[in-house]
Amino acid sequence: MDTQTLRLFVLACETLNISAAGRTLGMAPAVASTRIAKLERLVGADLLHRSTRKVSLSLEGQDFLPYAREMIAQEEAALAALGKGRTKVSGTLRFAAPSTFAQLYISPLLPKFMDKYPDLRLDLHLSDAQFDLIEGSFDLALRNSALADSSLTARKLADDTRILCASPSYLERHGTPKDPGDLANHRLIAFKDAEPRTLVSSEGAQAQFNPKTAAHYLILNDGLTQKLTTLDGAGISINSLWAVHEEIAGGTLTRVLPDYELENKPALWLIYPKSNVVSVKVRVFMDFLIEHLGRANLS
Repeated sequence: MDTQTLRLFVLACETLNISAAGRTLGMAPAVASTRIAKLERLVGADLLHRSTRKVSLSLEGQDFLPYAREMIAQEEAALAALGKGRTKVSGTLRFAAPSTFAQLYISPLLPKFMDKYPDLRLDLHLSDAQFDLIEGSFDLALRNSALADSSLTARKLADDTRILCASPSYLERHGTPKDPGDLANHRLIAFKDAEPRTLVSSEGAQAQFNPKTAAHYLILNDGLTQKLTTLDGAGISINSLWAVHEEIAGGTLTRVLPDYELENKPALWLIYPKSNVVSVKVRVFMDFLIEHLGRANLS
């Protein structure tokens, strides 16, 4: 199977434009259309739906797309092993990450990465909401929770220390919790799907932290909004230390129950679909993030 045609198919899926995908690879529109049609005859299925106004991916095309990417990655790996790999990294990398972390730590790095790999196009999806990595056709994602899907692979980026915090004005009005049991009488800010957490003291004592059982439970499904609302004195929230360490140091936020930590310390993970070969574009972006953030002090 011609890998150049597979590259054309993958680009057409990403751009939803066969002619534009062909031009990227140096093909005339007619040649690109002919190649896609030949590929469809070869696999015995319509991979792309065409109309006079748009191109869309068929169900068969969705099933075939990860295999096309895998075959391209296999060829690149084989050539690289022989010292004959392409000298430039190109294509489109679809990357998803929590918006708050991306704004603070990834966005400032993008100019340097783009200078290093000018032929690689980045398509970033920034949201604190959960999503399906494969259904969304993402090449790579950053998550701050454990990996449960067996079809995915994870690579650790950095530790992710979580703390409870509140504004000084809130604590003045409502009092400062002395132990985890006091949290039930406070206003807690959390995600809708927040699960109960076990808090462990420096002496080893354990207690449950469950926002849903608090006297007042404010649901906000965006990390930055949770932080801003906490700063405004709405309640106590659980935050990553990397997101609030400047406010803690400056006194605009105060750590609540500083002698307690989460039992299962979370981490930041780079998640990607399981494959025998990691594509070059995914590998270089992961290596870049780990180089600049993996050893950085995010707290």
